[in-house]
Amino acid sequence: MSEGSARQQELLEAAYAWVLDHGWAGMSLRPLAEAIGSSPRVLLFLFGSKDGLVRALLARSRADQLAVVDAVGEGGDLAAVGARVWAWLAAPPHRALVRLWLEGYTHSVADDGAGPWAGFAARTVADWDALLADHQSAARRDTAAGAAERALLLAVLRGALLDLLATGDTARLDAAVAAHLDGLRPRE
Repeated sequence: MSEGSARQQELLEAAYAWVLDHGWAGMSLRPLAEAIGSSPRVLLFLFGSKDGLVRALLARSRADQLAVVDAVGEGGDLAAVGARVWAWLAAPPHRALVRLWLEGYTHSVADDGAGPWAGFAARTVADWDALLADHQSAARRDTAAGAAERALLLAVLRGALLDLLATGDTARLDAAVAAHLDGLRPRE
């Protein structure tokens, strides 16, 4: 790794830690640069623009998200993986990352398709859908019913997450997710 890329990676990690703590809202180069021991000019040089920095931070955030996908994707049926995803999402140590994801997702949905947020939400949905599809039978996976089953599970998890972030009512939402997952369990 060259000195420039090592410094770029170092600043990206520092900026990512800052964004995890402070969120995307109101992110300005000057306070960010000051907080991470850099300058706006250095950030602009290394990332090309503020949009370039945001894209790099979104990619860094997505890398964490994909690591979660890998971690929860080990074996089991759709209900089992859904339970592991929910347990991870609902765990208090992960609140900063899920809040950052939610902010990025919201920006992406509101974006007109041209900014640094473009496509972030759609890629997120595709990543999670692929994980869930891996836990359906081959016969079900490629059917309209299988796609609908995955979409509903993802909607339930995302909705429960939004409510959890808004209310902190873990018991109610754990019960709601468990009720939905129970309907996905194979019946004998």
